[in-house]
Amino acid sequence: MLHKRKHEDEVQTSLLRENDPVFGASGLRKPAPKYNIPEQEMTPRNAYQIVHDELMLDGNSRLNLATFVTTWIEPEAAQLMNETFDKNMIDKDEYPQTAQIEMRCVNMLANLFHGHTNSDKEACGCSTIGSSEAAMLCGMAMKWNWRAKRKAQGKDTTKPNFVVGSDVQVCWEKFCVYWDIEMRTVNMNQNNGFKFDPAKAIELCDENTMGVLAILGTTYTGEYQDVKTLNDLIDVYNKETGYDIPIHVDAASGGFVAPFLDPELEWDFRLKWVNSINVSGHKFGLVAPGVGWAMWKEWSLLPEELIFHVNYLGGDMPTFALNFSRPGSQVIAQYYNFIRLGFEGYRKIHQACFDVTMYLKERLDLSGIGESIIEDIKMPLLAFKLKDGASYNVYQVSDKLRYHGWQVPAYTLPSDAEDVAILRVVAKEGFDYDLATLLVEHITQATKELENENEISSPISSGLKIC
Repeated sequence: MLHKRKHEDEVQTSLLRENDPVFGASGLRKPAPKYNIPEQEMTPRNAYQIVHDELMLDGNSRLNLATFVTTWIEPEAAQLMNETFDKNMIDKDEYPQTAQIEMRCVNMLANLFHGHTNSDKEACGCSTIGSSEAAMLCGMAMKWNWRAKRKAQGKDTTKPNFVVGSDVQVCWEKFCVYWDIEMRTVNMNQNNGFKFDPAKAIELCDENTMGVLAILGTTYTGEYQDVKTLNDLIDVYNKETGYDIPIHVDAASGGFVAPFLDPELEWDFRLKWVNSINVSGHKFGLVAPGVGWAMWKEWSLLPEELIFHVNYLGGDMPTFALNFSRPGSQVIAQYYNFIRLGFEGYRKIHQACFDVTMYLKERLDLSGIGESIIEDIKMPLLAFKLKDGASYNVYQVSDKLRYHGWQVPAYTLPSDAEDVAILRVVAKEGFDYDLATLLVEHITQATKELENENEISSPISSGLKIC
């Protein structure tokens, strides 16, 4: 009887606790634990409120113009992701339909990139946790293929090198360090319009070159590097030397833009020496993070020894990944986008984003504040520097914009151009004309404030004597 009464009292206390006013609840009357797991539990409502309120201190993702990552998705996509976040992508035996949907996406991408697909054989590719993992998987395949050929020729396999532009994303620097590869860089500078020079890349090649990297949409400026010219030059070089140096295209950003806005542009598997491509589904693929895709022109380019077979999840499952367990929800959302938007839907969205980018460029040109770092803009990204003679710098402008909630990154260009500092705006889905107009107004306001502050703080204008 006493035990029953005690239990009833505990239930009653619990109900009262759940019905307390949110901010009068006992669980919210002290700071949240930060270093040790608390001894006692709290109601789901109270735990949610604590975490929810702390996250208010984060920036507004829709105003984050620094990131390439998708910050808006359709409610139906969000619902599908919520329904499938508990499905483990690696467990293909338990979730065969999710695995089937992954391969549908691979085949759709292979066709989009003009690869070989037919009903008899699946295209060669896989999903990843992001484009950086996809890049490393493709890089590993290049190294293993190079090493196998060197071994067959009885030659040294200890000194592979990889030729890249200096404006590579940091994942490639990590790749070369982690896998003990010499990175040879082609520098960018004012003389070549801050662009990648394919001819200089060829000059850095030799028998130890496992591949050359081309980037479709660089992180720094959004440049589409000239993959077609690089392919033609490598073709000549390989014929002259007897080498077979391949090209890998890092299309993390541009891979989901070029096929829709520049379908005639040759950068993909149409080119002889392009063997592999990495692309990010959670950038212009319009999926919430994180999902990437690693693609090969054909199965012979993916070394069998890199594919592992596991049976402890309920069947023989081949896997090629740096990661293991991850949710299947992003892959599901990618397939949703493919069938929901189709080619025309993707084209409309990216064209709208590109139009906003050009509108933003026009407004900045008219303001006299800044100018685009490159003229041949191909994707929804505007990288711009301030006009010469400004009394303020890009870092100060970036800080001022944060007062309005905007996150606009300021940074210097890479090797041979470190003295050039720029700002970058990525125009993603959801960044419309109205927001672009407000951004220009806030940039203009920020520069006027900085001019006034610099004038007031100047020793000459304040009548102070300079010693």
